[in-house]
Amino acid sequence: MNHPIEQLEDIMAQLRDPDSGCPWDKKQTFDTIIPHTIEETFEVVDAISNQDWDNLKEELGDLLFQVIFYSQLAKEKQLFEFKEVVETVNEKLTRRHPHVFADLDVQDEEQLNENWEQEKRKEKQRSGQVEESILDSVPQSLPALSKANKIQKKCAKVGFDWAELPPVVDKVREEIDEVLQEVESGDSDKLEEELGDLLFATVNLVRHLGKDPEVALTKANQKFSRRFQSLERLVKKDGKHLENLNLDELDKVWDRVKSQEDVKGVKHKD
Repeated sequence: MNHPIEQLEDIMAQLRDPDSGCPWDKKQTFDTIIPHTIEETFEVVDAISNQDWDNLKEELGDLLFQVIFYSQLAKEKQLFEFKEVVETVNEKLTRRHPHVFADLDVQDEEQLNENWEQEKRKEKQRSGQVEESILDSVPQSLPALSKANKIQKKCAKVGFDWAELPPVVDKVREEIDEVLQEVESGDSDKLEEELGDLLFATVNLVRHLGKDPEVALTKANQKFSRRFQSLERLVKKDGKHLENLNLDELDKVWDRVKSQEDVKGVKHKD
C-alpha cells in the first residue's frame, strides 16, 4: 500500500490526467490556483483562532494539497517534483539550524537570529541574487499590515528603530493630529496619505508590544462580528428591526451583548 503522501500525489496526477481527469483541475494554472492557496491559508488561521482542532486537521490537509497541486503543475512542465520540494526544505532547515544539527554554539536568541540572517545571505549569494536593499526580500504580495510589520522588522535589525515605547506612542498621537488637520484642509489625497502613516505607526506600536498586527486585527474582526451577530439576534428577539433603531438604542443593545459575554466568562475590556 502506498504511503499517504504518495497516494495524494497519485490522486493529484489522476485529477490532472488529460483524458480522464477532472475538467476543473485540468484547466488550472499556477496563477489560477493562487487565490485558493490564500483562502486555504486563512482557513487554517481561522481554525487555529477558534481552537477547532478537528477542523484544523482538515484545513492543513487542504493547504498541503495546494503544495501538491503546484508540484504537479511543475512536474508537468519538467521544472521540479514534490520530492525535490521536500528535499529542498529539509536541506535548508538543517543548514539554517547548525546549533541543532551541527556543532555551532549559540549563546542567545540575538546570536541565533544573526546566524539565521547570515545563512539567508549566503543562500542569495549562491543563487546569484543581488540584494541592493535590506527590503528587497520583503514579498510584494503580502497583505498591507503584514508587509508594514515585515518592513519595520527589517529596518529594526540595522538599528533604525526606537529602543523604548514612549516615542512609538507619541508617533501614533502625532499621526492622529495630522490626520485631523487634513480632515480640516479638505485635501483628499493628503488625507489618504496621512491615514496610511497612521496605520503604519499603529503597526509599529503593535510590533513594539510584541504582537502581530495581522493576528490582532483578525481577532478584532472576529470579536466585532460575533458581538454584532449577537446584537442582531437580541434585536430580532425583541421583535424589532435594526433599521428602525437609532444609534443610542443600538448602543444599549451592544452593552447588553458585552454584559452577557462577561457573564459567560468571555471577557473583553473594550
